[in-house]
Amino acid sequence: MTMNPAYDTTYRVERLERGVQQRVLSVQQRIGGKGINVSRVLNQIGKYSRATGFADHMFAAAAELELPVDFVHALPWVRRTVVISESADGNATGLSEPGPRLSESHSVDQLRVRVSGLLPDSGGLVVSGSLPGGVSPTVPANLARTAVAAGVPVICDVDGPALRYAAEVPGVVLMPNLDELRRLVGEPVTGPSDIPAAVRPLITAGVRALIATLGADGMVAVTAGGAWSAALPEPLAGNPTGAGDAAAAAVIAALSTGGEPDWPAILVDAIATSAAAVVIPVAGEIDRSLRERLTPTVIVTELRPADQEAASP
Repeated sequence: MTMNPAYDTTYRVERLERGVQQRVLSVQQRIGGKGINVSRVLNQIGKYSRATGFADHMFAAAAELELPVDFVHALPWVRRTVVISESADGNATGLSEPGPRLSESHSVDQLRVRVSGLLPDSGGLVVSGSLPGGVSPTVPANLARTAVAAGVPVICDVDGPALRYAAEVPGVVLMPNLDELRRLVGEPVTGPSDIPAAVRPLITAGVRALIATLGADGMVAVTAGGAWSAALPEPLAGNPTGAGDAAAAAVIAALSTGGEPDWPAILVDAIATSAAAVVIPVAGEIDRSLRERLTPTVIVTELRPADQEAASP
């Protein structure tokens, strides 16, 4: 689900220099948004997915040419995002417009009905990205409750107040990055070892799992059954835009199979899928052969509570 989609433009330059007119080496333009990226990656790894959320008629028509969609036509226009990708060192700079306000006051109700109709045939729901103006930050949490009540695994990859409300939904999986996590817990989390204690109150309150995406430091998963960190032996250089969306696709693909989740194995796949997205210049695609090669190289470490560490010989 993408409630605030975008037209994504990626400029490739040798090196970005502020205040200097520069030639662009190449330009790539496509429909985008975090949920769109998740849907693309799911389809690439063999999981049928349908993209929904808010859009205007033009964006929805363009999306239908590429993947299955079911949008509520409620936006007066769709925003744009620009990523400047540097060939010299792999850095990427993103500029994201805030987007418009909803043009229809009943659009959120329409979306709830749309989602409720899709859930009976769904193996999972991912609610990703920012919200357009006029949408309450409680909406992702309410949609997550609807999914949990229907027995459908749900991931919320949102930020700010929307993430705080989502964290109150028993059974939800949260996937914040490090900055989003710090804002959520209100603590100075500095690395993987700090995360289990910082998020334990959320797990105790009912969050099914929290998977923190940490860029070059990999990911950390915390559940009621334990905590694990995972990373590649060496991080890959490239465009990190969309890497978290690829990870969300891997996690929901695993959860959609049912049964008791093997969280260390899920982390391994999420790391490999995320890294396979970094090497692609645009968000929403992965190098599938690289994903397969990276999977056996991912290093998983169990993170034990501090009191257990102190008691270890």
